Amino acid sequence: MKKRILVIDIGGSNVKVMISREQRRKFRSGPEMTPREMVAQLKSMVEDWTFGAISMGFPAPVRNGCIMIEPKHLGSGWTRFNFEKSLGTPVRIINDAAMQALGSYHGRRMLFLGLGTGLGSTLIWENNVLPLELGDLPYGNGHIIEDYLGKSGLKELGEKQWKDEVLRAVVLLKKSLIADYVVLGGGSAKKLDKLPDGIEPGNNLNAFLGGVRLWQTDPHTRRAKWQIL
Repeated sequence: MKKRILVIDIGGSNVKVMISREQRRKFRSGPEMTPREMVAQLKSMVEDWTFGAISMGFPAPVRNGCIMIEPKHLGSGWTRFNFEKSLGTPVRIINDAAMQALGSYHGRRMLFLGLGTGLGSTLIWENNVLPLELGDLPYGNGHIIEDYLGKSGLKELGEKQWKDEVLRAVVLLKKSLIADYVVLGGGSAKKLDKLPDGIEPGNNLNAFLGGVRLWQTDPHTRRAKWQIL
């Protein structure tokens, strides 16, 4: 992969933009941000950077590079928006948790959980990347699991009880999905100072590596190295 990749990590609170692990910028997102507004701010922010392709991590289900549903924590209009036409550059879109998971992967069968505004989740083995929507799993009292593990759960439960809830859920999910290890990413993961065996801390900067890997090709077949399922 010769061309320089611009990596965009769109979250419910911020949009992070990276041209390398060291060169990164961000601007606010939020429930009113539309794709047109995001593109306008993005163009202004990266006008001094040169790149040949874009990887975009997006906080909603993505299939075959298309955003399937409108995001919970942003404005509307994302499913119909043509990013390649608007940005004038080849764009590959993947779920945001899947992009960070791809950059965190180091072999065997890995479950990635992103503890942020909601709960991101992805399973990776060999060259297969399977984005999941575990955050919508029923989790007692009429709630879903991201109500407990996301930012709203942290606020409602308090940090101590939230930590206990996260570790209990992570161990259960690791067992259920037969994962060799779990990587915990997202902004709230930093609050977990002690992790059991088989649970690893992630790094939000791994989203950049994931975005670069998204454009990798197999040297023998020239096809995409990573199969996004």
